[in-house]
Amino acid sequence: MTSGFLLVDKPRGITSTDVVNRVKRVTGVRKCGHAGTLDPMATGLVVVAIGPVTRLIRFIQDLKKEYLATAEFGVSTDTLDADGAVLDRAPMSVTVADLEEVKPRFVGTILQIPPMVSALKHQGKRLHELARAGVVVEREARPVEIEELDFLSVGPGPYPEVEFRVLCGKGTYVRSLAHDVAAALGGRAHLTRLRRTRIGTLDVDQEGIHADNLEGWEMKLLSPSTALRDLPGIIIDAPTENGVRYGMRFVGGELSSMPPDVPVRVESASGELLAVYRRTGDTARAEVVLPS
Repeated sequence: MTSGFLLVDKPRGITSTDVVNRVKRVTGVRKCGHAGTLDPMATGLVVVAIGPVTRLIRFIQDLKKEYLATAEFGVSTDTLDADGAVLDRAPMSVTVADLEEVKPRFVGTILQIPPMVSALKHQGKRLHELARAGVVVEREARPVEIEELDFLSVGPGPYPEVEFRVLCGKGTYVRSLAHDVAAALGGRAHLTRLRRTRIGTLDVDQEGIHADNLEGWEMKLLSPSTALRDLPGIIIDAPTENGVRYGMRFVGGELSSMPPDVPVRVESASGELLAVYRRTGDTARAEVVLPS
């Protein structure tokens, strides 16, 4: 069976599920999944797992993500992005110096209130489903990690467009970030453009294939080992390989050299990814074992 990962460049106007369905059609493989949703208005990287490697998706989802974004300051919408209805509009003066002054509040571990139009659940229902029904519920602020935030440019006029780059952890909403930065300056903002460029070191501009033209996808298919290259790895010998293929638990031995308490790629001497293990103390246990 075809198995591996595609870094698909999603265009604006389709969902991440639409991307997966296109991959299914072109590859003929029904078992596919993606590592992280992009809103229809967003473009860029959707990592699609094909075949049995869908079990590895969670290790990619946990990696940091890089986005390039543009927000219009002075205008708020009910979705915090350009797909929503305008709620309020008031001219707003913004300079790079203003943005740099409030920037320290938004780098590191910060608290963020998820937007109503999101996939989070409230009493068993998705927030975006409630929002479409006109229901607004209280959401608790959640800690998210902003590793880097760079303001790239500020446009002219009473409703300036601010371009910025953000490197952030899992669960961060970039549109909420834009809204909160504007609020710190006494105004409002909504996202007009969003592009995900990287997940870990998986770079859509360097290694991706566009969702509108998947011809030649075989040449872009990444092996499981390459797709999980941001995880630490260990190469094992043949005797240990036999046990790893059966998901054995190891106490001491070769796997005791793995870094502790993190998922680790376990590979054969030929570079084949056999499994992902995690070591706690002297014991290494399998989290995922790939079929032979």
